[in-house]
Amino acid sequence: MIGVEKPPEKKISEENQNRYAFRIVDLLLPWLKELQQEQTKEKELEGKLQGVSMDEVKLEQADCDIDERVYCNRCKTSIVDFHRSCKACLYDLCLACCWELRKGEVPGGEEVMSVQWKNRGSGYVFGNIPKLKDGNKMVSSSRHMETPSSESCKDMAVVDVPNNPLLLWKANSDGSIPCPPKEIGGCGASSLELKCLLPENMFSELEYRANKVIKKEASAKAIDKTSEQCPCFDRSSKIRTKAIREAANRKGSSDNYLYCPDANDIQEDDLLHFQMHWSKGEPVIVCDALRLTSGLSWEPLVMWRALREKKTNGDVEDEHFAVKAVDCLDWNEVEINIHMFFMGYMRGRMHPMTHWPEMLKLKDWPPSSSFDQRLPRHGAEFITALPFPEYTDPRYGPLNLAVRLPAGVLKPDLGPKTYIAYGYYEELGRGDSVTKLHCDMSDAVNILMHTAEVSYEAKQLHKIAKTQKKMREQDLQELFGVLQSGTVPRQSSPIESDGKAVHEATKISCNNETNHTSNQSSKGLDMNALPPDDSESDVGDRPSFYQSEVQRELAQYSKHNHEVNSQHTDSDCSEQHKTGGALWDIFRREDSEKLQDYLRKHASEFRHIYCNPVKHVSHPIHDQTFYLTAEHKRKLKEEHGVEPWTFEQKLGEAVFIPAGCPHQVRNLKSCIKVALDFVSPENVGECVKLTGEFRRLPSDHRAKEDKLEIKKIALNALKEVVNFLDPLSQRSKNRDDQPIIEVEDVNKPKRQYSNRRGDLKSGEDQPNDEAIEERKPKRRGRSSKR
Repeated sequence: MIGVEKPPEKKISEENQNRYAFRIVDLLLPWLKELQQEQTKEKELEGKLQGVSMDEVKLEQADCDIDERVYCNRCKTSIVDFHRSCKACLYDLCLACCWELRKGEVPGGEEVMSVQWKNRGSGYVFGNIPKLKDGNKMVSSSRHMETPSSESCKDMAVVDVPNNPLLLWKANSDGSIPCPPKEIGGCGASSLELKCLLPENMFSELEYRANKVIKKEASAKAIDKTSEQCPCFDRSSKIRTKAIREAANRKGSSDNYLYCPDANDIQEDDLLHFQMHWSKGEPVIVCDALRLTSGLSWEPLVMWRALREKKTNGDVEDEHFAVKAVDCLDWNEVEINIHMFFMGYMRGRMHPMTHWPEMLKLKDWPPSSSFDQRLPRHGAEFITALPFPEYTDPRYGPLNLAVRLPAGVLKPDLGPKTYIAYGYYEELGRGDSVTKLHCDMSDAVNILMHTAEVSYEAKQLHKIAKTQKKMREQDLQELFGVLQSGTVPRQSSPIESDGKAVHEATKISCNNETNHTSNQSSKGLDMNALPPDDSESDVGDRPSFYQSEVQRELAQYSKHNHEVNSQHTDSDCSEQHKTGGALWDIFRREDSEKLQDYLRKHASEFRHIYCNPVKHVSHPIHDQTFYLTAEHKRKLKEEHGVEPWTFEQKLGEAVFIPAGCPHQVRNLKSCIKVALDFVSPENVGECVKLTGEFRRLPSDHRAKEDKLEIKKIALNALKEVVNFLDPLSQRSKNRDDQPIIEVEDVNKPKRQYSNRRGDLKSGEDQPNDEAIEERKPKRRGRSSKR
């Protein structure tokens, strides 16, 4: 409980400050030029509409307070500068929506009718086949049920709805855009006028100064220029360091190994090596990060006691000790006493009757956006453990662009945030403790702070195997129309009960050892979880997968999976005890399209809420509906040649995930993880690309809202480093002293709107079924950080 109250700050030399600032300018300048070209394109069109040259166009600068955020009313994307606005009703439209209207497209993506997941009861979740009115069991009409196409996988598009107002909203022939009809938020009375939020020449002046900085001889020397030859290999491609880990087996690929240094061995020069891999979009694993800390205990009951002490001291608001958790079996919320949850974390929990492992994960605990406020010593311990603080430190990291937002500007909630969940070492196939496939909006680092192993008796394991067989037969009949009762069931898994809150009385604890149990039964059960896979079903004739499958998968990625006996020897258990707490699959950015194609094709083979087969897909990755089992990963490689980096995260290891890399996680043990988002200059382009994908999602989609505001972050960071490197420049000095995006004219009347923004959550543990607060962006959303 002692720990440290304040994490130490790493001293940054003046030379390194200059080098980091030059690196930011060098990486962000091309993006700034693209942004300026987009705005120039719209200004040229405005000149044609007004009948004047572009240079003669004078734009009205909209008023915006420092504590306000401006969004597009249509796609919910943050507006950084140019936009079109209605004088009558204050409807705002971003440039991207304007261009889509002119192309005849639905701006901001098509709306869809929301999907209602049917609750078929706990019997269905555990493998019972629904019966028809005539008493016969419902069976698919064909062996391979017709898989949804990209259209049929989606929700019902709004264009299919008669008299859809979006279809009536079109750009005029000259390119001007009328205010939309009242049914979709506008007034329909006037045309939208081009306005700006920033001083009109600010972009050109910033580009001029940035180019001047780059051209300086000193800057040319200071910018990190890494050679193409990675220190991990010699010129003959032979490994020459121990600081790597094999994570894939792609033929003809040079990126099968991941950079994996030890936290205690990292020197100043290793930052350049990290940047070499990071700039290529490769994940990085840092071992033994906890050795950098004071050794504060991350035992769950210690954290609970620390939180109670804060409450007793009056530092924390009163709160009930009943917490919300997500049941990984059916993806529904349950309420559970926090002490009972932690007992299950250490000893395990089972569903009654079936003895199926119950996988729970805490939802947003501690219940505060400020981890440091609720658990200050643990927060300080986590920040102390962060490798490469130049990128990750949330207070001063010189290469963390989010740190460079000016004081008073509303900032996204980038963490840190805890993720506490149960886990199971074997891949159950349905109801696994997983974080489903998704992309974070920014870069992230995730550290495994604590694990607990739970073992199960042979009798319980036998019942689990029987339930697996039952679920497998259900999948064969319902998803593939195959009646093969004699077929050996492949790894299918249960999704929990009927969606009602699971009460304590209905749960039973496993008769097992606590956290540090080292003796395991014939099959060890390790409880550590994030939301489990939507009990995706497996292909009809695939073999069953058990504990040692993970070992085989890690050792031989390209080989077919083999059936593993349900009985495990003592050596298996001993081997299991040495393994990590979580199994990660991180896909390359360039494989994203093929990955999406595979998921659309095989969507009906996966299950989700209430264990229903997936039939509607808005976006295969951003929906966070799929988890690819070992079998699906095998098929993905067979059909598309796509293979992720796969590795086990061990206690104390920090995993760096680049923005834009789809990834999924399955917990092998009970785990406490802490994650932090950050914004690196290398990945600003990927963040912008992701924002563009999010804005095309349906309006009620969980990932729709632009919570990061990457353009705002990047512009402020570029402006700050240019001012640092070019302090003598007096160009627009007074205006440059003001934060970008928050330019206010005190003489203009202020608009009274109150649009609260949601906090950005770390992508790993955002549950799919998390309710999305419905909010309609207003002209100027006055907001404060939650």
